[in-house]
Amino acid sequence: MEILGIDVGGSGIKGAIVNTKKGKLMTKRHRIHTPKPATPPAMIKTIEAIINHFDWQGPVGCGFPAAVKNEIVKTASNIDNSWIGVNASEQIENKTGCPTHLVNDVDAAGCAEVTFGAGKNRYGTIFMAAFGTGIGTAIFHNQHLVPNTELGHIPLHNMAAEDYAANSIRKKHDLTWEEWGGRVNEYLQLIEALFWPDAIIIGGGVSKKFSDFKPYIHLDTDVLPAKNRNHAGIIGAALAATSKLKT
Repeated sequence: MEILGIDVGGSGIKGAIVNTKKGKLMTKRHRIHTPKPATPPAMIKTIEAIINHFDWQGPVGCGFPAAVKNEIVKTASNIDNSWIGVNASEQIENKTGCPTHLVNDVDAAGCAEVTFGAGKNRYGTIFMAAFGTGIGTAIFHNQHLVPNTELGHIPLHNMAAEDYAANSIRKKHDLTWEEWGGRVNEYLQLIEALFWPDAIIIGGGVSKKFSDFKPYIHLDTDVLPAKNRNHAGIIGAALAATSKLKT
């Protein structure tokens, strides 16, 4: 089964056609910068451009940087507040004619990892943290997702954790891998103390650089980079759509 997976991020919107049986991209990834401001009309126009790039007319799975319930956007930490309350799937369908399923972006990436990647055949509690513009999170227990966790916003040093340890903060303040790795370690130690996970998976584009900051991560929990790297969100969005959309 092939589905177009789209991963909406704070800095870029990426898409590719995915074989959901194998968890593989069937095309090259196509990326467009996330518009600023990230309003519904501007972002939906960009998502439409991704769909048109692939000349796609089938089902679409869309990972979105927000809590999502019944296709409706509930939060807006790294997108415009006007998204709150919007049925994004309906708007994408109206624009493109493609049946669309919306899911939290890191929930999508986590689904890809527990099905095809670093979390495959692992049971107990798996925590995924994607470090990008913010910090997105996903929790699985015995391969079952607890949806819409927003644990990048837990307090750390009197601020939201993502304002202290997101990859965007590393870039903004030109932190060394040691400096930033120490911040990531503080965040993950807090997660470890709160949830006692059996494994932690590091996602987002920075997962490609895991070896650069791994020496500064000191936890009792196994910490692993996402095997699907920054393709995980695309694969997982397509995978999530298979259970919701008839093809």
